[in-house]
Amino acid sequence: MIVARTVAEARAGLEPRRGGSVGLVPTMGALHAGHRALLAAARAECDTVVASVFVNPAQFGPNEDLDRYPRDEASDLAALEEAGVDLAFVPSAGEMYPPGFQTWVEVAELGRGLEDDSRPGHFRGVATVCLKLFAIVRPDRAYFGQKDAQQAEVVTRMVDDLALGIDVRVVPTVRDEDGLALSSRNAYLSPEERRTARALPRALAAGAEAHREGGDPAAAARAALAAEPRVAPDYVEVAHWNGRAVLVAAARVGSTRLIDNVVLEGGWE
Repeated sequence: MIVARTVAEARAGLEPRRGGSVGLVPTMGALHAGHRALLAAARAECDTVVASVFVNPAQFGPNEDLDRYPRDEASDLAALEEAGVDLAFVPSAGEMYPPGFQTWVEVAELGRGLEDDSRPGHFRGVATVCLKLFAIVRPDRAYFGQKDAQQAEVVTRMVDDLALGIDVRVVPTVRDEDGLALSSRNAYLSPEERRTARALPRALAAGAEAHREGGDPAAAARAALAAEPRVAPDYVEVAHWNGRAVLVAAARVGSTRLIDNVVLEGGWE
């Protein structure tokens, strides 16, 4: 596996492989089984698999967890190699945002509301870093997790609007045995908080059941969350995106903010 730390190294490492299809899995590291599902999907569909490991400062707000976000480069690189990744792109913040950087990408409608209400500017950072990764790697396919559903929609819209010719693949959410969606931020939870956090996927399941029975999924999910006072909901809404209806939620358990969702209608192919 090639480990590239600069744009020039990444391009040089990929140049001999341009005859086949290239898949990109963008990550912020702290890899878990959810990331491995993305990598497995890319490995099954692409001749060359690239994974980026970059904790993107542009998508963190001033009071968020940039400084304490989990980082373990050695473990991440070992996991990428085990997954059959051909090139790992591990740039510094200075490599991605060199002095004088001043170009930003904003997806006007899909990038507003929900996560953006709680994390202003978040999707501007996401769209910008993804577009830069796409320009560097020039993938045929890019892989994202359903857990970050709004992010997947934002990136898909950007790709379509800018005619980038990339197939955005959305891989189903991977859950732990207790139903909690896998997330690098789960590491912040104490054992007691982890037990409390199970209320979030249970509430979404209650909302999905209400929808199947003709009820209001968001109201049902909110009522289920209200039964666990140690969970502080940020939002619980039904989002309508490109023919899909998705029950999305964000909540805090202690100081940890978690997001999750369940598809009510439609889905990603």
